[in-house]
Amino acid sequence: MTSEGSAVVAGGGIGGVTAAIALRRAGWDVVVLERAPELREVGAGLSIAPNALRALDAIGVGEDVRAAATPSWAAGNLRLPGGEYLRRADPEHDTALSCFHRADLHRLLAARLPAGTVRTGATVTGVSTSAAGATVRYRTAEGEYEVAAGLVVGADGIHSTVRATLWPDAPAPRFRYTAWRGVTRPGSVWPEDGTFTFGPGAYFLAHPIGSERVYWALGVHADTPGVRYPDNLAEVRRRLTGWHRRVGELLDATPADAVLHNDINDLGALPTYVRGRVVLLGDAAHAMTPDMGQGACQAVEDAVTLAATTGDLAAYDRARLGRTRAIVSTARRKGRIAVSRSRLVHRMQVLGLRRAPASIVRRETGRVWDWTPPGTAEAPGGR
Repeated sequence: MTSEGSAVVAGGGIGGVTAAIALRRAGWDVVVLERAPELREVGAGLSIAPNALRALDAIGVGEDVRAAATPSWAAGNLRLPGGEYLRRADPEHDTALSCFHRADLHRLLAARLPAGTVRTGATVTGVSTSAAGATVRYRTAEGEYEVAAGLVVGADGIHSTVRATLWPDAPAPRFRYTAWRGVTRPGSVWPEDGTFTFGPGAYFLAHPIGSERVYWALGVHADTPGVRYPDNLAEVRRRLTGWHRRVGELLDATPADAVLHNDINDLGALPTYVRGRVVLLGDAAHAMTPDMGQGACQAVEDAVTLAATTGDLAAYDRARLGRTRAIVSTARRKGRIAVSRSRLVHRMQVLGLRRAPASIVRRETGRVWDWTPPGTAEAPGGR
């Protein structure tokens, strides 16, 4: 493969696979280097908001994604630990999120790539850039390799090798709080179609994700990263003792080996996502806490915007820097409030949710969800 017109994507997660689909559609010859021995997504569930669905429409996969999604009204069904509703979703006016098991969405997207596009067991070890393009170094079980490309995409996550190589002064990931995530056995969907429960120092989110399963997440305040427990499900039960009945039902329906515990980190702002013909996207560029539900959505936006701006990567920077910085900052602030141990902060949050008209809440959400891809009739540029 010659470097002109070729692109190498480092990382085969949702952002990397979406970038490969988008770049191929724009005429690029694409190779994805994925360090895992097989192409698969790990984790639990995720939600896709309307902004990311529009991006997927722009690359021809939106219809398939919608057909596979399960709607969730968790953003509108807000509860307190005792079970009281602060707000109920209004399907006539509220917009549902499209929810999936992460592996199901990844599988759907990866199926759009021709065989041979993804090289698994390929660990990127370095990258360099020049006026002519860029060079990626990677390692497999067979040896060390170099590949020249006209474009290199760093989609290799929060601990990105691409970022560490070309952005050596970038801020390190910063710990924010800790979270458990789980997926129930098939046959356990519950009638609320998703809820978000606020408690002092913790929140509990639940999304239906298809096959009559529910994805749930417990986020809690933590002073120190890296603390682990011998039985994650038991620890979640302990922390949610006394919470409303539906929480206990979901935990009862969750196999112990389907519970993950991860610390939640984000990244400080980078001055640019572009170095020559190398760009960053997704968590490699702007890892964020899950408190806006926009981690995967912003990676998808990045991928589609990149495919539209490969002839002018400065335009990619202009389109993505301001928007993603604002979303990272808002997610960080919301997360800080959501897991605050302060009873006063919790009371103020509850009071605000009780009093805020639904129209104001929708307007705040719309500032993120109303984004449209570059080149469409109502594209807002870097908004």
